[in-house]
Amino acid sequence: MENKIEIIGKKFKADFGDYAFELYFESETQLTWTALADSSLGDTETVQITRTEIRPDLYMVYWKEKSGARVTHVQDFENNTVYTNIADAGHNFLNLKGALTPL
Repeated sequence: MENKIEIIGKKFKADFGDYAFELYFESETQLTWTALADSSLGDTETVQITRTEIRPDLYMVYWKEKSGARVTHVQDFENNTVYTNIADAGHNFLNLKGALTPL
């Protein structure tokens, strides 16, 4: 009865307009992101993630990057929507909503 979207081993595009990223879910605990737009085009990093299921196909995912940035996503695979909340090492915040689509 459940039609849960499988994301492990899959790639998705998180498109926030001026910012866009490829998200590759390598495992339940590891994600590789690659910048597809903005001044960080081509930057990539593999991070350890924590995923919390809120409901089927809706997850809160968070990680810390080498730069010290802390990123929290709410990823809604059912509605193809992603929200990001980023706190950089300088304690500046960025909050965006975007489209989440399979690649």
